[in-house]
This record gives sequence, structure tokens and C-alpha cells, in this order.
Amino acid sequence: MQYAYTLTTTIPASAQDIYDAWLDSLAHTEMTGSEAVMSDEVGAEVEAWDGYITGRNIELVPGERIVQSWRTTEFTDEHEDSIVTVTLEEVEDGTLLTLVHTNVPEDQKSYEEGGWQVHYFEPMKAYFGGRTGTGAGRRAKTAKPEAKAKKTKAKAMAKTKAKTKSKTKSKTKSKTKRAAARTKSKRAAKKAKAGNTKSKRTVAKSKPKSAKKAKRKAAKRKSRR
Repeated sequence: MQYAYTLTTTIPASAQDIYDAWLDSLAHTEMTGSEAVMSDEVGAEVEAWDGYITGRNIELVPGERIVQSWRTTEFTDEHEDSIVTVTLEEVEDGTLLTLVHTNVPEDQKSYEEGGWQVHYFEPMKAYFGGRTGTGAGRRAKTAKPEAKAKKTKAKAMAKTKAKTKSKTKSKTKSKTKRAAARTKSKRAAKKAKAGNTKSKRTVAKSKPKSAKKAKRKAAKRKSRR
């Protein structure tokens, strides 16, 4: 035997935000505290509560209604899929959520008697209640990674500038050293050249004196004879 029941609660968020979060894997996971695999396409398979719940999307009306087939690991092969219909209607304090659960095995009444309240309604109120306004929480969450990315980019740019400055400084020092070495080398070459020229002149001067002395000696020898 199967039975059906209806539950209602008010969530402090817009109907569209609740609709989007329910059908988003990451948001559904954060909202319930357990891993979920969701989709916003009709016919797609879905999972919730770490695979405890499986099903598929039957009907989706953005911001208004979600209809999914659900079965838990407690269902047997004899049990048909249960059907969960979530209707969203915006009210003064947020959104009135009406949940109709049909085709539920008669011996599994824990879903109605606290299961939905403890595992969905209360966590959803806490999830959306922590936001500073409709949709603000989501924008704030996406802003943090952007700010972090900007900060990281700024650091990377500063690091690149520092490296470029260091390389430029190193190149300048290297150029200065090479220029100084070339100047020193040129000076040494000029000095060596000057030394060689002086040495040649000295040799050239000493040669005539030697020749004169030799002639004198030869003349003396000749006169003695």
C-alpha cells in the first residue's frame, strides 16, 4: 500500500532562488549538508544525501514548481518511485514552500514525521537565512573568489615587476662592468704600445753610439800599426 501527504514551510528567500538552489548540485549540497547531483533539465537523473535518494526530473517550471521522482535505498524492487512536487509561492516573509509527496510506501512514514523538516526545511532556512538579502549571499560568495583572484593577480604582477627590475639592474651592472673592463683593457693596450715605442727609440739611439765606438777602436788599431 502507498499513501501521500502534504507539508508546508516558509523559507526566507525568493521563489527563484529556492528553485535554482534545489536544482544546482553545489547549492543543494551546501543547503542540505550532504552531497547531491542535481540538474535543471527535464528527464535528467538526480541524487541527494550521498546517494541515499535517487530519481529524475519530471516537470520543471522556473521559480514555480519542481516535480521529481524519488526513491531511497529503503525502497524495495516491489516499490514504485515516489513523486515529490515542490510548489513555490512568494509571500511577505519569503516563499511559501508546499511539498506534496505521493506513492510513499505505507511502512515508511519517517519522511512525513520529521524527515523533511530535519533534513530539508530547517537546513534550507539556515542556508538562506544566513544571506543579507535575496540573492545577496550568492553574489557575496562569487565575489570572494574574484577578490582573491585580483589579489593573486596583483601579487603576480608585483613579483614580475620585481624580477624585471632585478634583471634590468643586473644587466646594467653587467654592462657597466664590461664597459669598465674594456676601458681598462684599452688603457693597458695603450700603455703597452707606448712602452714598446719607447723601447724601440732607446734601441735606435743606442745603435749609433755603438757604431761610433767601433769606428774609434778600429781607427786606434790602425794608427798603432
